[in-house]
Amino acid sequence: MCAMAAEPSLSARVEREFHDLLDELNACGHQASELIARTRLPGWCRRSLFYFMGYIAKADGRVTPEDIAFAEDIMKALGLSSRQRRKAIKQFQAGKQTETLSSWRALRLRLIARIMPSPALRTIFCLCHQAQVHGNPSTQRRYRCEDAIDQIGLPVTLMKSILDSYGRKIWITRPELEPLPDSYETACQLLGVGTRETLERIKRTYRRRVSECHPDKLDRNLDKADQALAKERLLRYQKAWELIRRRHRLR
Repeated sequence: MCAMAAEPSLSARVEREFHDLLDELNACGHQASELIARTRLPGWCRRSLFYFMGYIAKADGRVTPEDIAFAEDIMKALGLSSRQRRKAIKQFQAGKQTETLSSWRALRLRLIARIMPSPALRTIFCLCHQAQVHGNPSTQRRYRCEDAIDQIGLPVTLMKSILDSYGRKIWITRPELEPLPDSYETACQLLGVGTRETLERIKRTYRRRVSECHPDKLDRNLDKADQALAKERLLRYQKAWELIRRRHRLR
């Protein structure tokens, strides 16, 4: 992690725009790709955006299918042509291969943010989403996200505000203690997916969640109390999937 400079304070304008985007993220079901589709992003931001996304995606040593899927969602939200997609992928791959960020990677964003903060702010919302594609991000993902935000020239405390919003709305650390889901929204929240995601993507997440608590996958040395908790978690996941599948079938 690079050494952090003193945290720049937010102007009233930046503070207002940040909270407007936070409200919009909430309205989008915490799907940053939908936020970008609604608010757009200037073409000159793409180089830094996809580079930093690749840098964050490789934080834990490997890029996962969820990381790649999110990058694809952003490309789709931006309406990139085949040629633009190739350039975005090239930048993502370059970010994967770097261990230390250089200041010039976000130079234009940093300079323009002083007079036009919106592109920089929308970029960090994408980076925070990349950091948390698996839920509460690991320490390394947080560090790399902080590094990128610091290079953009905005306070890294913005990351905490954004991730806190995901924590309240999306992440559930003890699903077995939650009530059984009774709506599409609570079912998605329990599985940790957005309400706008495709059924196929939700299905992949559901299978991954079930594999964590299915009796056939559990450690045979677990005591009865932990086995009971795993059973309750599995029950909630199955109920959530049933509600979600029913909704998509009706559509």
